[in-house]
Amino acid sequence: MASVVLSEAEKVYIVHGIQEDLRVDGRGCEDYRCIEVETDVVSNTSGSARVKLGHTDILVGVKAEMGTPKLENPNEGYLEFFVDCSANATPEFEGRGGEELATEIVNTLYRIFSNESTIDVKSLCINPREHCWVLYVDVLLLECGGNLFDAISIAVKAALFNTRIPKVRVLEDEEGSKEIELSDDPFDCIRLNVDNVPCIITLSKIGCRHVVDATLQEEACSLASLLLSVTSRGTLTCMKKLGNGSLDPESIFEMMEVR
Repeated sequence: MASVVLSEAEKVYIVHGIQEDLRVDGRGCEDYRCIEVETDVVSNTSGSARVKLGHTDILVGVKAEMGTPKLENPNEGYLEFFVDCSANATPEFEGRGGEELATEIVNTLYRIFSNESTIDVKSLCINPREHCWVLYVDVLLLECGGNLFDAISIAVKAALFNTRIPKVRVLEDEEGSKEIELSDDPFDCIRLNVDNVPCIITLSKIGCRHVVDATLQEEACSLASLLLSVTSRGTLTCMKKLGNGSLDPESIFEMMEVR
């Protein structure tokens, strides 16, 4: 993950400020930076979105392609996630420097979307056991300015909301052979219901307190963070610890109580 090097004096300044609920950029411990969301930004995709959160910049594209349902779920379509850590985001991603982070992000997204109620994957099925829609979700990290997971979750949800899947008719002749016909009308499409798609809230433990939407400098002062995925109805769907440090049960309960 992208990081910055701080002196001990800078760390002390940041930590002491947070204990007084005052961060370097003037925010309180539970305040987010301004979030900019733009959809339909990539023309050759089924849906796309770009999210800017402070100096963090995320681009997500979704492509709907026809595939074969998985053997264990013959009546469902499915999502595939790919993450590209661009070397332009930070020099640390040059070569294979971003592979570990990309794998961690992909695994987190699969974990979040493993809940059946997140996306109605049955609506992506065209012909049971034969044809379904596969949504390839590509995440590109353009700039890393802290709090990557939150920004990525917002961008993925916005891109899925923007996704348009062509309507399909299955035609069967007298001999029983089937032919698939796709609608040419761009407005004759299926839109995904993203009401149950959760967003990630990352709480970083710094000193005796925790903050949301940590900057790179604040992340450098934090040894452990708690990642929570929460739906718009306040349902907690996933919880994960990040970082090499530890979190005591009292801190975890306190973080979850606030959110």
